[in-house]
Amino acid sequence: MNPLPVVRLRPTMLSDLDFVISVENDPANLPYITPWDRTQHEGAVRFPDFRHFIIEAGEGTQAAGFVILQGCRNPQHSVELKRMVVQSKGSGIGRTCMRLLKRAAFRDLHAHRFWLDVKEHNERALALYESEGFVVEGRLRDAVRTATGFEALIVMSMLEDEYARRDAQSLEAIA
Repeated sequence: MNPLPVVRLRPTMLSDLDFVISVENDPANLPYITPWDRTQHEGAVRFPDFRHFIIEAGEGTQAAGFVILQGCRNPQHSVELKRMVVQSKGSGIGRTCMRLLKRAAFRDLHAHRFWLDVKEHNERALALYESEGFVVEGRLRDAVRTATGFEALIVMSMLEDEYARRDAQSLEAIA
């Protein structure tokens, strides 16, 4: 297996939002997400329940995508991966980023549950999440309206004890 790329997460600044919106509206990404407007992203940058990060990959500070966590102050200790968009598909950046996010959710935010939903046809993301230990909880039928109709969402999660077991088995190694 190839070594995972060097990836860093840094807090998104308001000056990064042009990049974030351009990545969301990239035709390669649009089928898999529901884009937000600038005001929604500004709220996520500023509101303490969110963590909005720019993904930097490689040796420099080149932006490679962004992620949003929601529920960072949730009294139920349930943190949601609201969005992860990586520009360079198949490069390992998404896998490394996912491991960094799990570490942040369970170690830094003390989550009991880390969860996400993913469009049913997003096979690349589904395969990544399953290989990273997420468990399918269910299917939300016709949950998202699209230009051509409706799409289902698959809800997946990982619990803190599942993460701890994977970590003990060195399945959460980053570098």
